Amino acid sequence: MLDMKTIKGPALFLAQFGGDEAPFNSWDSITKWAADCGYIGVQVPSWDANLIDLDKAASSKDYCDEFKGVASSNGIEVTELSTHLQGQLVAVHPAYDDAFDGFAAPEVRGNPAARQAWAVDQVMKSLQASKNMGIGAHATFSGALAWPYVYPWPQRPAGLVETAFDELAKRWRPILDKADECGVDVCYEIHPGEDLHDGITFEMFLERVNNHARCNMLYDPSHYVLQHLDYLANIDIYQDRIKMFHVKDAELNPTGKQGVYSGYQPWVDRAGRFRSPGDGQTDFNAIFSKLSACGFDGWAVVEWECCLKHPEDGAREGAQFVKDHIIRVTEKAFDDFADSGTDEAANRRMLGIEG
Repeated sequence: MLDMKTIKGPALFLAQFGGDEAPFNSWDSITKWAADCGYIGVQVPSWDANLIDLDKAASSKDYCDEFKGVASSNGIEVTELSTHLQGQLVAVHPAYDDAFDGFAAPEVRGNPAARQAWAVDQVMKSLQASKNMGIGAHATFSGALAWPYVYPWPQRPAGLVETAFDELAKRWRPILDKADECGVDVCYEIHPGEDLHDGITFEMFLERVNNHARCNMLYDPSHYVLQHLDYLANIDIYQDRIKMFHVKDAELNPTGKQGVYSGYQPWVDRAGRFRSPGDGQTDFNAIFSKLSACGFDGWAVVEWECCLKHPEDGAREGAQFVKDHIIRVTEKAFDDFADSGTDEAANRRMLGIEG
């Protein structure tokens, strides 16, 4: 029998919910709210100072124990930490300097070199904090140097993309080595806007970090739906590298006026748009089946991003959606009742093999 596993969940990524108003403005209250929605785990945005003090988490196991204890008292487990915003800043093309400056601490804004150093330090601290919390996987973005050149017009000069990926790997290799020291898998969310935005680009990066064991994937099928990429075959190909899972839905409805690029329209008017789980086109029955069959035993983490539905409705419905899709895998074959109890000698007789 395959090494099947039961996926853990439901969990919720808190990035879209943290804020300055109760119950979203403190660690205690937001974990109580998440539990009330039906979740048993949360993925934590490390940049949200209302929820976590990253410096303390990186330097103090006592703080981490207390942090986890507060969540546990509310019926919640800390599933992973995230550095999506800081990871983005590990590699930024100059065209995006102003757009991404707001992700950084005020003291490094307007200074790309200082901003990058700050970002690397942030990711390193989050890896150490993950170790302190006994967490084995970490969510992030790769950042991007080549993204402005994703479409090959004007024609890309020879070596441009290769140089970009060489540099990206150079920046991430020390972080991946730190992750290995901490016993933590770095899970890059494969996402448009990042240099790691599909399987090919992930492989280009993986090759340059010498197939680093800690270089892994955060699987989010919504980004594949919008690229018209086969998100089920993706699991077959990369199952050994998929260490994290976002449950987020999407739909792609091309018209005579717009397709994948969607004509610069706002989300609600785009041909491709994110939806709450179950409201889009993603075949989650097949996804949960494939992940369970290939032995994925991580968390199913709802990431609410929907251009139509209220986030609190999406959160509550998302918890039930995941509960309904998690497959408690079987420990025996359905036809064991018909086992005839034959042995090797009987097998040889059945095949007509003499002696």
